[in-house]
Amino acid sequence: MAGRNRPAIGADKRLALNRMGSFDWDLLKRTLDLDAAGLAVFDLRPGEYDGNPETLSRRVPPEEGIRLDATVDRAIRSGRTSYGAYFQVTRRNGIRQWTHVRARILRDAQGSPHRVIGIVRNATTELTEFAEVSAEEAGRRRLTGIVQGTTEALSRALTVDDVTAVLGDVAGLERFGAEGLALGLVDGGAVRLVALSGESLETAEEPPVAPLDDARPLARAALTQRAHFATSLPGRADDRTRPRPHVDGHGFDAAAFLPLVAQARSIGGLALFYRGRTHFTPEDRNVCLGLAGIVAQSLQRAILFDQEREFATGLQSSMLPRDIPAFSGVEIAVRYHAAWSGRDVGGDWYDVIALPRGRVGVVGDVQGHDTHAAAVMGQLRIALRAFAGEGHPPATVLARASRFLVELDTERFATCTYAELDPATGAVRAVRAGHLGPLVRHTDGRTGWPHLSGGLPLGLATEFGQEDFPETRLDLVPGETFVLCTDGLVEESGLDIEEGMAELAHAVRTGPGRAGALADHLADRLWHRWGTGDDVALLVLHRAPDPGTRQAPRIHQYIHQADPEGLAETRAVLRQALEDWGLAALADDVQLAAGELLVNVLLHTEGGAVLTLEVVPGPVRRVRLWVKDRSSAWPRRRWPGEAATSGRGLLLVDAVSARWGVEPRGDGKAVWCEFAPPDRPAAAARGRGFS
Repeated sequence: MAGRNRPAIGADKRLALNRMGSFDWDLLKRTLDLDAAGLAVFDLRPGEYDGNPETLSRRVPPEEGIRLDATVDRAIRSGRTSYGAYFQVTRRNGIRQWTHVRARILRDAQGSPHRVIGIVRNATTELTEFAEVSAEEAGRRRLTGIVQGTTEALSRALTVDDVTAVLGDVAGLERFGAEGLALGLVDGGAVRLVALSGESLETAEEPPVAPLDDARPLARAALTQRAHFATSLPGRADDRTRPRPHVDGHGFDAAAFLPLVAQARSIGGLALFYRGRTHFTPEDRNVCLGLAGIVAQSLQRAILFDQEREFATGLQSSMLPRDIPAFSGVEIAVRYHAAWSGRDVGGDWYDVIALPRGRVGVVGDVQGHDTHAAAVMGQLRIALRAFAGEGHPPATVLARASRFLVELDTERFATCTYAELDPATGAVRAVRAGHLGPLVRHTDGRTGWPHLSGGLPLGLATEFGQEDFPETRLDLVPGETFVLCTDGLVEESGLDIEEGMAELAHAVRTGPGRAGALADHLADRLWHRWGTGDDVALLVLHRAPDPGTRQAPRIHQYIHQADPEGLAETRAVLRQALEDWGLAALADDVQLAAGELLVNVLLHTEGGAVLTLEVVPGPVRRVRLWVKDRSSAWPRRRWPGEAATSGRGLLLVDAVSARWGVEPRGDGKAVWCEFAPPDRPAAAARGRGFS
């Protein structure tokens, strides 16, 4: 045994004390590959191992090999996806070394195992030097390690679901040495089963419930506060030791039914199920009872936490709008996601406000993640809604909201982006107070972050006397999508926020078109990806497409200021549309005129341009091109000299179009031009000049 011929620990063993290696076992080819660290755990040199598992087993004492093979065979045959075990390895100097393996079983679509991958490590430092202690002492120290490991894992569990996950995962079951687990909580006069082998049953339509006076051992243990250990479960048709029907058919041989008691009060029961066990030693019983006490304390703390969180989230949800008003021509979807840490309550909010002339939209974020942040959020949201309802422009709305926040006598500040949209025209007036700006998805699928000049966060703006919030004018053309969110959607600890913004843009670009479907897509792609500890408020607004009619189709494009890529994309979109409409012969002329008009807007105004291409029905079909901007200065036709390098734009438009003109549009203008099919007499179509 390991106690014979106790030589001093050599250099080779010291090298392997902290080794952890990996292995890949191909069950079909019957080969097992070990990396260099894995070979060191088995005290093998590279040339001594040929990949044959039989060669490796020579390092394992026969009795240890039988026990390890049985563990692996049970895991594979029972359909489990993983297993773990401690076993001894005989090193080349004759000393036995305790080793630990944890592995995952990979199965094909039919459930047949074909591969096992995992780690193997030297457990000497964990279970002390087994060359110098007896197997009994090693067992006691291992049980102590189980208690310590469970205590450490449960110390990080906040909710009942967290406790369930710790108990029922592979590591948790391995700590108990159990094959299955059932957890029940006292609920009134009954025990309600909330977990089975770690799988939460909270979502079940009717969670299994047993009265406290029921004869089942789990309920009896909770009622009497006394443990019950059973070693002959199967073979009885009237067996009431199992929480039927939830563990029937799993072939368990023994079970420990443990009361969960905290402050002299039963809060539930824990059942551990075993295969191949014929008895429970006194040490086993003591460890089970000790673990039950630890679990009870953790559950009591988790139950109180869940109750407090339920109250906090109820408070927060009551402060968010219950219903989102509907607006003709736009589809709006909102989502809220509480932080996964803390009390699941914070200050992020969204709102959709119905104002005169259909203006709409706001999203914000109050500093902090607690009930105070939620309370401040609720008051600020109501105040901002009131200021907007009074008809103030966006900049004034935020200035008044900033003053209101200071008057609340709170140290919290808030960030906010407030946008007013006219669904009929697509005109947007947006202001920003220390917050992320909007993300826009264009009709051609491209995404962009329009530049919004921002001010200081609300509260701070008033404290520093800088209540200026510059207003930015945007145009949302039919078919485009407007996305507002709080920073929890794009921030991840340790990463630049630019990376998160790029991920959001990619998710929006590749997501579905409808607002609700896109909001769900973002939730799936980003909230779960970040595992965020921050709240997230999300508002997605999609303006309904305007394809015209079958006889008079139309398309819309928005081109941002200084966006060369947008110009190129627009030319391609125009050509494709004309080909689809059977008017490909006009593509060159339309592209040329559109390029000249767009460049004129982007060079000589301070904003972008809205482009519309439509078919005008009539005795002779015509194509009309519109380019709208927010400048009040009308273009004028010039006659540049031969050496001039500019000034020929309108001359080119005049040359390629049948007629063109300019019309006033609100605070800007629209330049239009029409194109006649090539077979129409040019003289009959022409009518150049302003109209």
